[in-house]
Amino acid sequence: MKSNIKVFSLLILTFFIMLSCKKNKEVSPENKLEQPNVIVILLDDAGYADFGFMGCEDLETPNIDKLAKNGVVFTDAHVSATVCAPSRAGLITGKYQQRFGFEANNTGYGESGDIGLSDDVVTMADVFKANGYKTIALGKWHLGKDKTDHPNQRGFDEFFGFETGSRSYFPLENPSKYNMLQHNGERVEFDGYMTDVLGDQSVKYIEENKDQPFFMYLAYNAVHTPMEAKEEHLEKYKNHSRQKLAAMTWSLDENIGKLQQKLKDLNLEENTLVYFLSDNGGAANNTSSGGVLKGWKGNKFEGGHRVPFIVSWPKVIKGGQKFNGLSSSLDIFTTSLAAANIKKEDDLVLDGVNLLPYLQGEQKGNPHSKLFWRKLEEAGARVGDYKMVRLQNYGATLYNLKDDIGETTNLEISHPKELELLQNELINWESKMMNPLWVEDRSWMDVTSHIHKRLMQNKPVLYSNPVKMKEVLSKE
Repeated sequence: MKSNIKVFSLLILTFFIMLSCKKNKEVSPENKLEQPNVIVILLDDAGYADFGFMGCEDLETPNIDKLAKNGVVFTDAHVSATVCAPSRAGLITGKYQQRFGFEANNTGYGESGDIGLSDDVVTMADVFKANGYKTIALGKWHLGKDKTDHPNQRGFDEFFGFETGSRSYFPLENPSKYNMLQHNGERVEFDGYMTDVLGDQSVKYIEENKDQPFFMYLAYNAVHTPMEAKEEHLEKYKNHSRQKLAAMTWSLDENIGKLQQKLKDLNLEENTLVYFLSDNGGAANNTSSGGVLKGWKGNKFEGGHRVPFIVSWPKVIKGGQKFNGLSSSLDIFTTSLAAANIKKEDDLVLDGVNLLPYLQGEQKGNPHSKLFWRKLEEAGARVGDYKMVRLQNYGATLYNLKDDIGETTNLEISHPKELELLQNELINWESKMMNPLWVEDRSWMDVTSHIHKRLMQNKPVLYSNPVKMKEVLSKE
C-alpha cells in the first residue's frame, strides 16, 4: 500500500512539474543567458571555527578563504537541524523539515521503515529542472533509500554519489546498494580517495554543462567520520594535534580549489552563485572546533546549528563583506529562485528569505526575526537577540546572544517576560508543524538528553555516545 501511494504521489508531482516547465518555456533566450549557475557546497560535520576565514590558525583552507574573500561571510547563519539528514531535508526543500515530518535523524526507524522525503515535497532541483537548468547532485544524499527518494526521482538529471549517511573514503570491497558509489543507480568502481573523486566529478560536470545554466548540489561527506585521510596528507600533518582532521580538511580545500579554477578557466566565475556551508555544527567525535560557541552537532546550543556560511556571486554581489543579520540555510532556495528570475508558484511553501536585497545594500536588518529548531525531545527558539533551549521533562534556559554568545548565563529567572515570549513563539510554530514520522534509538535519545541537561547546567558532559553512557552508568 505504501509503495502504491508513493508511486501515485510521484506521478502527480511529475505532472505539476511538467506544467510548470511549460509555463516557464516562455522565458526569452536573452534572459536565459543571464541566469546564473548555482552551486551549493555542503560540508559534513564541519566545526564553526575550523576555517581560516573564521579565525582558525591550525587548519589550512586557502581556497575556501579565497571564496570568502570574494564573497560575503555570514556571522549569524544557521541550519534548520543539528544533525545530517533533517538539515539536508530543510535545505533542499527550502522549508522547515518538520512541515513534512522529517525531524529525527536518518530516514526512518524501526517499524516506520524507510520514509525519507515526503513524495509531495518539491525540491530545489525539481524547480530548476522545470525551468531549463541542468541539475546535478554529487556526494552524500541521506534523504531516503526508497526508489522514489533517489536523487534522479527528486529533480536531479545526474547523481554521482552514495545514498547512505556515511561510508569509507576509500573503495569498499563489497559495498551495499546504499553505500556504494554510483552514477544514476549504477555502481561506480573507483581508486583513490572519495573527496578527490567527488572534486574531479564536479569539475567534469562544469566542463560538460558550461554552455547552459546548471544547478549543482555538491555534498561532500568530509569531514564526517570515519576519520580517514590520504597518506601524503597524514605525512604533511604528522605533528599536528588534529592530524586527521587537518589532512581531511586540506583535501577538501584542494578540491574546492579545483572547482574554483575550472569556473575561472571557463569564464563562469562571475556569473556563478556559490553557497558554502556545513550541514550542522562540528561533531563530538571528529576533533572539530566550535570556537566560542557552546555545544556541537546534535544539540540546540549555537555550536549545533550556527555554521560557517559564504555566499559568492561576483557579478552581482560585492565581495569582501561581512553580514551580521540572522539568516538560515532555508534562504538558499528562495534566494536562488530570485537570482535565476524564476517565479515561485503560489502553492509552493518556502520558509526562507531572499538574501539578495540585504547583500546588495538595498535592505537593512535581519532577514529573519525568529528561527526554530526541534528534534524529538529537544527544541530551541531564537527571537531577536534572545535564544531559548527547551528539554522535555526538564525545563528551559534563556540566553541573550548579543551579550553572551557562549550561552553561559541563564536568564530564565531574571527575564521571565522574554522567556514566556519565546516559549509562546515556539508553541505557535510547533502548532503549524507535523509530528515526527519516525524517532531514533532510545539509547541515543538518552545520550542527547544527558548532553542538553549538562550543558544547561554549565557542567561537563559525562558521555556523548551509548557505549560511554553504559560505562558511566555502570559505575554509579
